[in-house]
Amino acid sequence: MTKFCPGSHVYELVTLLSFAGEYPFHSLDMLGSKRVYKALIVKLTQPEQFVNTQTGEQMACRLFTVTGGGQSKTVRLYKKALHILDWVHPGAYPYYMSSFWEHRLPGDMAHIDRHHRVAEAAALCGRAGMEARPFYLPKLQNQMIAQTIPPGRFFYLARDMKRVTTQEVNKTAFTRLVGAAFYPGGCYAVYNTRRAAMKWNGMGELKARYHLADLCRMNTGIQEISSALFLGWSEEIALQSFLEKSKGQKVKPRADAVYRHIHFISMDKNGVRQLRLLTAPNWRERLLDLLFDPETRSYDRGMFEYDACVDSTYVLSYLDGDLARLIRFKEGTEGHADPLEVLCFPHQVGFLREYLAGRAVIKTIEMDAVEAALEIERRGALA
Repeated sequence: MTKFCPGSHVYELVTLLSFAGEYPFHSLDMLGSKRVYKALIVKLTQPEQFVNTQTGEQMACRLFTVTGGGQSKTVRLYKKALHILDWVHPGAYPYYMSSFWEHRLPGDMAHIDRHHRVAEAAALCGRAGMEARPFYLPKLQNQMIAQTIPPGRFFYLARDMKRVTTQEVNKTAFTRLVGAAFYPGGCYAVYNTRRAAMKWNGMGELKARYHLADLCRMNTGIQEISSALFLGWSEEIALQSFLEKSKGQKVKPRADAVYRHIHFISMDKNGVRQLRLLTAPNWRERLLDLLFDPETRSYDRGMFEYDACVDSTYVLSYLDGDLARLIRFKEGTEGHADPLEVLCFPHQVGFLREYLAGRAVIKTIEMDAVEAALEIERRGALA
């Protein structure tokens, strides 16, 4: 008999599937131990007895089904087990049925890839301590300016942002946006580059940004959206997405023309920790105050992109993984004679060495030290 209770592996996976529809088998390590989750899924593709530890209710069924192969191998809920969603939340079953065509999930690669992008983003945000379950989130609206979303950290799926008004669906139908990450004082548009560069539809993403900005004004009071998160397995793939475009585009603004700041978040434990940092209140000013003395800082008034000038050395902080600023720093220092330096976390060194090709000295700071100084909690889970 398998116990179904908040915090358990089976509970967390069922909860994720209740609003993601399916999850990529090769990304199970993002949820925790890949070995443990793999064994659990294989076990529960066979009939099993479940007990709800909160109510005592029992159910006998096969819980999961695994289909496809390679990158398209996917985990889904078994049809006869869908009412286990009632154990998750009263709104989980109706949300699932309305979002996934009464459990008729398409089998084509385009839909599977889209669902996987959303599922991975939700899993990463959940592990970073953000509330990602739609049936627990405040409802978005566009009727009046109101504090609909309270101060906190929330991840809204793009699907639910499109549903606010039917008029906006066509405008944002082709966006690669998978969701929006709200935190006290700010909001990020969220994209998932996964293992291949995205086909960047510049005008479509610009419309999506305008739509997200309108939702922010109506529901949080945030007046501008200038930042995005690019989740992915490598910075190199994320950078390629800057240059990709949809076929036939006449006007094709790059990603850094749509968003002033684009932060790369790796799909691993380092990315989870970095996401916690980037969703802390007033994180940027607190981080720069920690790193540099006030008299050395540029306060964004320099002739090119840098954060401080220390002993005649121009320093850029890449601790936030801001690819757009890094590109501007590299382009702005062409032929620059003064010493240059980039500060980063240890896991970012390899990419920076290759990208900067010796143009700047690379120095590191441990993530533990930054988290301790900024009092960033190292915990959080989907449930």
